Amino acid sequence: MVKTQSLRLSWRNQAGRVFSLSINNPRNNITQEEIEAFMDLAIQKNIFATTGGDLVAKYDAHLLDSQDQDFYTPLT
Repeated sequence: MVKTQSLRLSWRNQAGRVFSLSINNPRNNITQEEIEAFMDLAIQKNIFATTGGDLVAKYDAHLLDSQDQDFYTPLT
């Protein structure tokens, strides 16, 4: 069984749609303040191009835990 984490960050863009970014295996001791500071910086510096225009507001941030249990792997 493989356990993984991902950090999913979401913003609203000019069109009102949600743009999300997932970061696999984030640092264990990442803080809410660091996450919010990065999200604010992404808006201020306009570092992501979206089909709905510039990012205008933070929407949400989630740390997701998952585990994958492989029951069958075909022989190659």
